[in-house]
Amino acid sequence: MTAQEEREGIAMRNKLLVFPATAIFLLLSLGGSTFAHHGFVSWFDMSRSVSVKGTVTGFEWTNPHSYIYLDVKNEKGAVEKWSIELGAPGMLARAGWRRDTLKYGDEITAIGNPAKDGKPMMHLSKIVFANGQELSTAL
Repeated sequence: MTAQEEREGIAMRNKLLVFPATAIFLLLSLGGSTFAHHGFVSWFDMSRSVSVKGTVTGFEWTNPHSYIYLDVKNEKGAVEKWSIELGAPGMLARAGWRRDTLKYGDEITAIGNPAKDGKPMMHLSKIVFANGQELSTAL
């Protein structure tokens, strides 16, 4: 075998390895994004609905999900810190929400799906303001 034939053989083997290596790299990179974002169904019990009344302590208008933080008095009178997950700001804006919809100290009732693990969290369906006005997260 000449030196030229040996170089051509090595080049051919390298070309043959590029395709499987590229395919494996692409599959692994796509798999990571699949697990990176959770669906609401994995965290919240979509078959049940709960309602909590409390005081807004924070409102995050952020991607990919917005959040409301609420101080809620439980049946024993102790304050529970609730975290309420909503959709993206763009989706909320189409449903009538704005960055300043909620302010610190607002009294609201939040209605949505509770966390599966029993933590004071929910996926919001709608809020009801103290004056009775309702605002849904759906269009």
